[in-house]
Amino acid sequence: MKKIKKILIANRGEIALRIQHTAKQLNIATVAIFTDDDKNAAFVAKADEAVLLQGNTLAETYLNIEKIINIAQKLQVDAIHPGYGFLSENEKFIDACSLAGIKFIGPPKTAVHAMGNKIEARANAVLAGVPVTPGITGSPKELAEKFHEIGFPILIKAAAGGGGKGMKVVNHETEIAAAIESTAREAKNYFGDDTIYMEKYIAEPRHIEVQILGDEHGNVVHLFERECSIQRRHQKIIEEAPSITLSEETRNRICMAAVNLAASIGYYSAGTMEFLLDANHQFYFLEMNTRIQVEHPITEMITGIDIVAQQIAIAEGNTLPFSQDEITKKGHAIECRIYAENPEKNFLPSPGTISFYQESKKDKNVRIDGMQLQHGSIISGEFDPMIAKLIVWGNDRNEALAIMKNALEQYVITGIETNLEFLNGFIHSTVFINNTFSTKYIDENLQDLLIDIKNKKSEIKIETLLAAGLAHYMQPHSHPKNTWEQIGFWQFIPNIPIEINHEIYQIEIKENNYPDITFEWNNTTHPLKIKKENENHFNIDVNGKDFKVIAVSDSTNGCQLYINGFHFSLKRCDILDENEVYHSKSENTNNSGKITAPMPGKVIKINVENGQQVKKGEVLLIVEAMKMENNILSPMDAVVSAVHTQEQNKVGTSDVLITLIKE
Repeated sequence: MKKIKKILIANRGEIALRIQHTAKQLNIATVAIFTDDDKNAAFVAKADEAVLLQGNTLAETYLNIEKIINIAQKLQVDAIHPGYGFLSENEKFIDACSLAGIKFIGPPKTAVHAMGNKIEARANAVLAGVPVTPGITGSPKELAEKFHEIGFPILIKAAAGGGGKGMKVVNHETEIAAAIESTAREAKNYFGDDTIYMEKYIAEPRHIEVQILGDEHGNVVHLFERECSIQRRHQKIIEEAPSITLSEETRNRICMAAVNLAASIGYYSAGTMEFLLDANHQFYFLEMNTRIQVEHPITEMITGIDIVAQQIAIAEGNTLPFSQDEITKKGHAIECRIYAENPEKNFLPSPGTISFYQESKKDKNVRIDGMQLQHGSIISGEFDPMIAKLIVWGNDRNEALAIMKNALEQYVITGIETNLEFLNGFIHSTVFINNTFSTKYIDENLQDLLIDIKNKKSEIKIETLLAAGLAHYMQPHSHPKNTWEQIGFWQFIPNIPIEINHEIYQIEIKENNYPDITFEWNNTTHPLKIKKENENHFNIDVNGKDFKVIAVSDSTNGCQLYINGFHFSLKRCDILDENEVYHSKSENTNNSGKITAPMPGKVIKINVENGQQVKKGEVLLIVEAMKMENNILSPMDAVVSAVHTQEQNKVGTSDVLITLIKE
């Protein structure tokens, strides 16, 4: 048994910080590796040592095995923790660690091989007596010929895939060829292996996963299950532990199936067995993630077991400190993944600069695993769009849900689009509260969900928003810059036009005795009492009703309001915005035949060439951003006048990629 004294973390962002947290508690030094994009990131600053990875691509940096091993040897680390993603399930990386005499904090290569390829994983599950869905394997040509054996709908998957990447659902024969090509390409880009397979797609499934731990002495236990059915594009956004869908009998069967399958392949370290659950509560093996999972915190919350600490202890050769009977679960935990993306644009990634960042208040019931972002932090388009995980615990699901609702209302990010409002709306929905969803629910009901969120927002009355705006705009300056600010110029402006979400409302200030104000709107007088907590936080009483308000300035005369977790844009129209003086708005380039990218990214495929005729809606090229492929469609029937970019080029939103001439 060798005590680990220094760990290199072959990862970045929130998982690197998470590993550093436990390592510090164990008095283990940490080494961070980082790219130029991450040089100002918190995980770099928090590490005991940090080394820059020279290079412009993932292959040259976070996926460069030789470079990472050389750094580890130079700094004399004892072990490498791979986190999740990147090299965490890479057999060559495990071999390289072994050859260098460095402990890989994870499972043995044999187990990764047994479960890393989904085709082999299915075969191993069958050998262990664990049920699997009907499926076929083969070359793309063979799959295109044999798909009739399964019947629609069909799920096409990357054999080496994970994290919702490299997956396509096909409902019609006409979609098969394109789906096979796209899935194989994604598989090659993300995992370096274009092997794919097909399986029967289960209607209205639940996604249940079981956390397991194994040591190098043959002991394997489970830490119960997680429900991960709230997904978009096959990627989880809300997880719960334990699942309220399972009966105790099904829970015992699925957890023991996970333990038996792990034991059958000689597994040790942390791992997760994933299953699909059908309407009859029959479960089918889906895949195994031979690493720590993004959603591991909710299991830690209900069991009290630090999974990263256990990974390190196992890597040191220790025996598991508990038997299955000694592991208990308590209460209920929920995790919401916070993404830089726009749900109203089908969750389009939204990289950029954060102008204001505020996390929920943390305590024993609220945990945040994030990147320790702050005002001015840059969210790169090179990586996955997840920027934080909000985790809560309660004695039961109802209490956990109440805590989550409050925590989401406190979480504010401006400057980029996020899914915070969507999460807030969804956890208030009857489908979530009543547990009547499936993994397909969001994808199939997105527009209805967005309408429901809009309706919930509309319940907040206009006079409440106007009052919140006044609380923000009329607050006295703590350090006035001039006489007018000291006196308060509002005293001399009784009529104020305020724009809310692009509609202008005229109000009149009747009395201004801040923090007590009376204003008139819509021929009605509204008394307002303001209790200011700080520059951005207010408690307001308008017409006898109390509201908590978060207000953030975003320009000379604009602000972003957050009430009950919903977001509103306000703007004073009686002050000229300096941005409007010096900057003119650009025209919609698509209407003029100039095709640009919807977000910064990389061109991975160009489907057209000069002189080619295209129809409206035809895919011109594909731009990848934050691990998501975005099809750029022709806005009209046209002829391609010029192609201004090449495959693998990085592009920005202002770059013209293709010029069209309307027919």
